[in-house]
Amino acid sequence: MNIMDFNVKKLAADAGTFLSRAVQFTEEKLGQAEKTELDAHLENLLSKAECTKLWTEKIMKQTEVLLQPNPNARIEEFVYEKLDRKAPSRMNNPELLGQYMIDAGNEFGPGTAYGNALVKCGETQKRIGTADRELIQTSAINFLTPLRNFIEGDYKTITKERKLLQNKRLDLDAAKTRLKKAKVAEARAASEQEVRITQSEFDRQAEITRLLLEGISSTHAHHLRCLNDFVEAQMTYYAQCYQYMLDLQKQLGSFPSTFLSNNNQSSSTPVQSVSTPSVLASASASLPSVSNSIVTSGISELKSSSGSRKARVLYDYDAANSSELSLLADEVITVYSIPGMDSDWLMGERGNQKGKVPITYLELLN
Repeated sequence: MNIMDFNVKKLAADAGTFLSRAVQFTEEKLGQAEKTELDAHLENLLSKAECTKLWTEKIMKQTEVLLQPNPNARIEEFVYEKLDRKAPSRMNNPELLGQYMIDAGNEFGPGTAYGNALVKCGETQKRIGTADRELIQTSAINFLTPLRNFIEGDYKTITKERKLLQNKRLDLDAAKTRLKKAKVAEARAASEQEVRITQSEFDRQAEITRLLLEGISSTHAHHLRCLNDFVEAQMTYYAQCYQYMLDLQKQLGSFPSTFLSNNNQSSSTPVQSVSTPSVLASASASLPSVSNSIVTSGISELKSSSGSRKARVLYDYDAANSSELSLLADEVITVYSIPGMDSDWLMGERGNQKGKVPITYLELLN
């Protein structure tokens, strides 16, 4: 027998097997043939595997959307990954905003209150952008990659073995059908032998599939560890962002009380009123306290007297109109009170310049 004859016979045998399976499957769907049912344990394992695959895909895709909201950027990263090439480095949104703020601040003049504030805000935004990159990188390695490996590796193997099990079951049931239809003793003996062989092959494939499916529990345990890593990466990211913004708030200071009143807010609605984790709550305790600064600075005494005091400026302040005095952090000015002045303001002098200044921006010097 030459190779061509062997191949022809093999193709004919494969075609016969395929036809036999197709007939058996069709008759089962029409209710004209019996079907060997899998045991309940194996059915439960199959259901668990399907459920795991479904939700793993959904969680993985939505995590990708969370980490990279731009669909075009995700497609670009996917293409570069398939080409086994590194995607070009680009600024992310916080970094781009930060650069715009820094450029604007330098354009307006870093010596001005607004320009200085823009530069500080821009630097903070760029730090947040760096933290965002670290979150994406850590999450991709510790969370997304294991989930993707399961979908593209373990579950594909399970799918392959499950398909083989389905074929072995169809072969078994087709052999049982032929046995029932066999009339001649010789044909019946051959059919019985075929049933024994197909039953053995089906049982062996069912065991292989069962062992693979029982590994889903180990997959869940592994994904749980990966989930913990993802949560830790998020916690680190949000804690960094909180600290960056807290530091920025200390540099810029809080809004003047007149601005807060115009927005129907009170000066007692700072970050401290928000429920935060203990690690962040301790940090929020360091926020400026208006009431404490008033008590400790002796401003009330200054208001009741006709004298003046030196005061250090805590934060930059832009004058809202010509009656106010713009301030720069850490400069020292002279302050005093005049009759009829609003309780939240003092008069400030710097050389020949003078105007109203908010008391929340000042620390009286001895």
